[in-house]
Amino acid sequence: MKARYKVIVDEFASAIRAGTYLPGTRLPTHRALSTEKHVSLATATRVYAELEAMGLVSGETGRGTFVREISLPAGLGLDQHAVASDVLDLNFNYPSLPDQAERLRDAMRQLTTSGDLASLMRYQPHAGRQSDRETIATWLHGTGLNTSADDVLIVNGAQHGLSVAVMGLLKPGDVVAVDALTYPGFKALASLYHLELVAIPASTRGPDLTALRHICQRRRLRAVYTMPTLHNPLGWVMNNAQRRELALIARTFDLLIIEDAAYAFLIRRPPPPLATYAPERTVYVTGFAKSIATGLRVGAVVCPAGMRIALERAIRATTWNTPSLMVSIVCGWIKNGTIKRFELLKRRDARQRQALARKILVNSEWMSNSSSYFIWLLLPQEVRADRLVYRLMQQSISVSTAEPFSTSDSVPHAIRLALGSVTMTQLSEALTTIKEAIEYEKDF
Repeated sequence: MKARYKVIVDEFASAIRAGTYLPGTRLPTHRALSTEKHVSLATATRVYAELEAMGLVSGETGRGTFVREISLPAGLGLDQHAVASDVLDLNFNYPSLPDQAERLRDAMRQLTTSGDLASLMRYQPHAGRQSDRETIATWLHGTGLNTSADDVLIVNGAQHGLSVAVMGLLKPGDVVAVDALTYPGFKALASLYHLELVAIPASTRGPDLTALRHICQRRRLRAVYTMPTLHNPLGWVMNNAQRRELALIARTFDLLIIEDAAYAFLIRRPPPPLATYAPERTVYVTGFAKSIATGLRVGAVVCPAGMRIALERAIRATTWNTPSLMVSIVCGWIKNGTIKRFELLKRRDARQRQALARKILVNSEWMSNSSSYFIWLLLPQEVRADRLVYRLMQQSISVSTAEPFSTSDSVPHAIRLALGSVTMTQLSEALTTIKEAIEYEKDF
């Protein structure tokens, strides 16, 4: 015989899929459901947990449990394959400059006429060629990270760098502290490698490090994943005091630090990387996808000497080595100043897009950085995020709710807007539509 809670789950699921409960319907409280169905409060809680795991409802702290818009794509919009060519994509950032394609053509012509092209078609050392690692190490000096080529491993983009760090240095079951709102790509890695994530409460200025210290006293943490310079999605930049405190916590409780610097280039004069405060325990991960183009999958991992062998083993197991043609193009652009120019122009572009967004969304509440390519837009209490996302999709605008970024039980009432993947004219139109959609939902 089917368990009582499963019978109730099936009843709700059938009613939601049949349209008996429309999207946005507030379901009975846990206590009311317990009374109505003659089950314990624990059973009622389990029913809603099952429905939420099925993607049929969402629980919002202080507001209740609501029927979700089940026609949304998986991940509430954070699914790149769901974005059609005629949709304005405010989900993902792939900022591009007008002359980038021409610069790529020039670089490819140069590759065909200079150097030993045949050598680039063979297997390379797992961590990359010595000359390329020296070039990237020199480039990293400009970010405040004074490292040597021996500590640099070339990877297939920043996401691959994070994968290498997780695969090489962590084990299934390890507990990792992350911000309560964090990069979804790391959440995906944690799920794949069976890591337990513990949420660090966040503020507008950074993670609550006092809370992290308390977490460390209660739990045996193995690592902390952090984005100290231009956090995604909240946009903060941790100050020097915060970086010193985080390094001290890591030493006190013997934590590995995984520092994600994917967006750090957008900050003109950032504090030194966290890796300079705790170099003996920090894996620094960066890439060129955002500063150049997402199709050029080249990144770098900087690590202490004692971690190098484990990380090289992970590179060999995943990609063997980074495509040497791409690495040659990137290193050539480092040497001739092209990347420096790209970064300068994209910093300027990001600030212009932020200014436009703040002008259009003038009466809205948001969290962001004036140099970032994204905005965390807080929604009025009467506006449901999943319903708003669905309405915007119907108007050919793709955005994400807070759910893919959330690592705690409480999902914020917000959406994230990526500003870097459309033209300025398209961005203006999309932001205006978003503003109007929010006003409509408030009155709905």
